[in-house]
Amino acid sequence: MSGTRRKILVVAGLIVQDGLILIGQRKNADRHPLKWEFPGGKVEPGENPRDALARELREELGIEAVVGPEIIRYEHHYPKRFPILLMFHRVDRYVGEPVPGEFQQIRWERPENLPSYDFLDGDVDFVRRLARGQIRL
Repeated sequence: MSGTRRKILVVAGLIVQDGLILIGQRKNADRHPLKWEFPGGKVEPGENPRDALARELREELGIEAVVGPEIIRYEHHYPKRFPILLMFHRVDRYVGEPVPGEFQQIRWERPENLPSYDFLDGDVDFVRRLARGQIRL
């Protein structure tokens, strides 16, 4: 990592239904096993974030999502890795029924209950703020 430090762009969807948010648990064999996260993934070269999120939701959950507005973005630094720029978008509409696909399991949860889950380090502060109502959906 010499010279300019590049950022890895990651998009995540806040899929909201009846006041609940969809979260997924990583599989045991994945990096950061059994940690919880919001569905999404890396933005590929030449891809815009909304298209990347729609693709990731199709791959991970088997849904065709209408990606809504960006809610928040921030950087997170994992040790010995490039910094990650996380971008969260709201998703209110989609076609299909979400299935775990790439996850060990998925759950619909109330925002105030999210801090009780073992989330990825990059999501922890965001989850706390969401649970306190500091981030508007």
